Amino acid sequence: MKSIIKITLVLGVIATLSSCKDNASPNYQYMPNMYESVAYETYSESNAFNSANGLKGQEGQLPAKGSIKRGYVPYEYADTPESYAAVKAANLASPLDPAKIDMKKAEELYVIYCAICHGNTGDGKGKLVTQGKFLGVPSYADRVINEGSINHVINYGLNSMGSYATQLNQEERWMVSAYVMKLKSEL
Repeated sequence: MKSIIKITLVLGVIATLSSCKDNASPNYQYMPNMYESVAYETYSESNAFNSANGLKGQEGQLPAKGSIKRGYVPYEYADTPESYAAVKAANLASPLDPAKIDMKKAEELYVIYCAICHGNTGDGKGKLVTQGKFLGVPSYADRVINEGSINHVINYGLNSMGSYATQLNQEERWMVSAYVMKLKSEL
């Protein structure tokens, strides 16, 4: 008898609460400006911005001269064979402290981005190479490389390999470079 009363009471509460819900009229919005912001057209006229570059009164403005994207660190070498040779000859060293490099994370990044072609051990026999999709991927043991040249290749790409600068930030590229040197020493 008591359980029937409890079940009836619970069902009554559920029915009461669900009958009050109306999808056509949602609840009140606190700070509606955050939900429904003023939308500006990119090239519409506005008195908010005045600039010396001839785009006076326009919403979309050019960035300030010499500005860089937040978190971006410029790479001082160009994408040329001469720059690659210069990086290789200069034996460009990693700015990361070797004792603080997380080799576990570096290995994970290598497996995600590099091992498909270069192989888990750096022997040049990754899954795409063994399937015949790409040919001529060299073993790290056969190459004269250093951390700087590896970072340069990750930055810009070389031959059939494309750039991974959009997938890996600067610190991650140096971590992968350190891991590749570790693989080279083990081959």
